Amino acid sequence: MPKLVVNVDHIATIRQARLARVPDPVHAAFLAELGGAEGIIVHLREDRRHINDRDVELIRKTVQTNLHLEMAATQEMQSIALATEPHMVCLVPEKRQELTTEGGLNLVGQEERFKEFLEPIHARNIHSSLFIDAEPHQIQAAAEIGAEFIEIHTGHFADAHTENERGVQLQRILEGITTARGLGLKVNLGHGLNYTNIKAFDRIPDIREYSIGHSIVARASILGMEQAVRDMVDIIRTFAE
Repeated sequence: MPKLVVNVDHIATIRQARLARVPDPVHAAFLAELGGAEGIIVHLREDRRHINDRDVELIRKTVQTNLHLEMAATQEMQSIALATEPHMVCLVPEKRQELTTEGGLNLVGQEERFKEFLEPIHARNIHSSLFIDAEPHQIQAAAEIGAEFIEIHTGHFADAHTENERGVQLQRILEGITTARGLGLKVNLGHGLNYTNIKAFDRIPDIREYSIGHSIVARASILGMEQAVRDMVDIIRTFAE
């Protein structure tokens, strides 16, 4: 059965709206695990707009499942990953002006750079993932780099305005999963997934993890984090029935 890994960035977003001490993403991570999450994601951005260094340090010390650290491929972030030793590092593109990650990494032509960047991370037995669009040439580049996982960007599917467009984007993702499997890559999905559109992946094989944040935090603002996570876990569990 695929795992649910919960991104708690937007708990920190609410905190930072008032530069306050609450709500605390460390507390949210604990409740997410109680609700059935099998991993916690934090994206430590260069500008520290939501998650900060203190959050990463404390969540790493208190998480009972796995910590996934999303980050840009910079020397600063590499040093933080090596000091923190999360279960997995997921490399993502990052622009200061974006509200959220807008697309996948462009790996083509940068294979050697990313391979060298990941070498010390792999040497510490930290798993690696590359956040990319479901494009064959990007998936091939990810395999050449030597990452264990890719996370296919599902944002274009989630943002589609028509059923036809949604179907086209879904087919691209499914073909991407097949391509990745043939190259020996493990596949996670993430970005824009919610309690409704995730059902499109019912009974699709070879998906290891769903990385979900915003929709869970949005529901948590009404029902609480533990219940919001439990609701998503219940949906994913039906995929294996």
